[in-house]
Amino acid sequence: MKMGSASATMGGSKRRMSSSSRGFGGVLREQRARLYIIRRCVVMLLCWHD
Repeated sequence: MKMGSASATMGGSKRRMSSSSRGFGGVLREQRARLYIIRRCVVMLLCWHD
């Protein structure tokens, strides 16, 4: 259920064309930032206890 909403948000961010106008470096930096956020969320979900 969580993965569906994550893919929907990623699809929504692809509609902006500002990242493609910055060139390959901007796209690469954006992808690295996105992966960092996803990694942090996964770590929080795995380490979260009641």
